[in-house]
Order: sequence, then structure tokens, then C-alpha cells
Amino acid sequence: MMTGEAASRGAATVVNAIASGKGVAFGISLEVDARIQLETGDGPIDVDGPKEGENLVTDCIRATASVTKTGPVRGRAVIRSNIPISRGLKSSSSVSNVVVLATLRAVGKDLDDDALLNIAIDESIRAGVTVTGAYDDAAACHFGGLVVTDNVSRSIIKRGAFDPELAVLIQVPEDRIAKSSVEPARFAEQGEDFENALRLAVKGEYPEAMVLNSRATARALDLSDEASAAARKAGAFAAGITGTGPASVALCRRDRVKDVEKALSVFDGRVINASLNSTPSREVVPRL
Repeated sequence: MMTGEAASRGAATVVNAIASGKGVAFGISLEVDARIQLETGDGPIDVDGPKEGENLVTDCIRATASVTKTGPVRGRAVIRSNIPISRGLKSSSSVSNVVVLATLRAVGKDLDDDALLNIAIDESIRAGVTVTGAYDDAAACHFGGLVVTDNVSRSIIKRGAFDPELAVLIQVPEDRIAKSSVEPARFAEQGEDFENALRLAVKGEYPEAMVLNSRATARALDLSDEASAAARKAGAFAAGITGTGPASVALCRRDRVKDVEKALSVFDGRVINASLNSTPSREVVPRL
């Protein structure tokens, strides 16, 4: 039995890439851990983890085995995650990344980061869990820190970082938004605001970019931007809807955490305390 373990952390949005093909995202500390146990030969791959992601997990394993010329495989995958699903916190990107990395370790092979991410993104597209291919999300999850990306060419335009001392508060509504329900045309209608948000982000004006992006995303999805607005009013350094929502993410100084948490707690759902992540997935120690 070949066994490999890996971990990949989540991410949040500064600028959504649906409208322009270019996005901005940053790593956060929520995490997915995977243990992949394989044998060569045809057969099933049993998945112990969230039911929503079973096909993505098995497809990533088989695709990785194919690319590395390992041949047909069978076995078991254990997936553990504290990233809320379908809330805009990059759970699918984290899962696909971690499964590819753990599978590589299981079969004793390695690929460079571009090849690893290409497998993860290709399988996410096939599974229908991404609208744009989500290179921005995949890169932020894999590398940590903040990335500005071209999702069409799958390249990083710029890398950056927030102050590592900033806390991350996430307002997570009970409702989910499936990628299949997202209409890209609605984002295209807000294209000018997304382009302006991207320009701000490229200049390093991330809080201003998040505000503009959040308001445009809210209009595209018929969501409320009230939670992020309340967080900013309570002293958050930056706040906005993440991904295709409905979660909102706020960054704040440690001395404002209680005020921002209180402001977010009045909204439906729950508030998660997290932190920024700058550690690449290859260096994160799995918690399994």
C-alpha cells in the first residue's frame, strides 16, 4: 500500500475573476488535510470525507496517477476539512490541490507547482466546481500570501501580502451558493467596477479594491453587502464578500477583533476566527 499525506489551506477574495479573467486572492488558515492510500490495479477509490467532493477527489487521484504514469490505481482517500463548503472560501481549490499533492507523495513522484496546479484546476473545471478555472484561488491556497493572477493564462501577475498581524474574521451564512447557479453574464454587467477593483489591487490598494469588488459581487448575485459594511464601520482594515459568496471576510487589527466580531455576529450564520496564511502547501504539516 502506497500512502501519502498533505495539507492545503483556504483563501479569500480581494477581486473576483469571473468578469475579467483576472483575480486577486489571499491565503487564510482554514485547512484541508488528506491521506491517500493506493495500490496499483483497477478498482474503486473509497472516499472518507464530505460527500459533495467525492468525484473531485477520485478524479484528482486518477488524473495524477495518469500524468505520473503510475497506471491504474485503487484505494482509499481520507479528507478532513474545516473550510465551509460553497461559501466562497475556496474549499474546492483546497481539496483538489491537497489531493494532487498527497497522491504525488503516495506514488513517490513529484511535479513542479505549475503542473500540480494544472491537474487540480483541470479536474475542478471538469467537476463543475469553478466558473473561471479559479487559478487565483488555487494559487493563493497553494502558495499562501496574496496573488494577482491571469486565470486565462494561469500565471501570476503580482505577489503581495497583508500585514501578518492582521486577524481574519469570517461571517458564514447558513445558505450556500453552488457554482452551477452563478451566471457569468451578471458579473459581466458589473465589469467596469471589477476592472477598477483590479487596478486598485495591482497598485496595492487592497482595502479599496475589496470594497468595490464586494459591492459589485453583491449586485451580480443579489446578495447583501451589509455584513462587510458593518465590519468596516466597526474598525475592520478591509472587508468584503469573498468569491461568489455568501460569506464575507474581514481583516482587522487585534485590538479591533472584539468590535468587528460583535458587528458580524448580528447577521445570520456564524463567525469564524482565523488568520492569514503565508505558508506554501508543501510546507504545511498535515493534522491527520
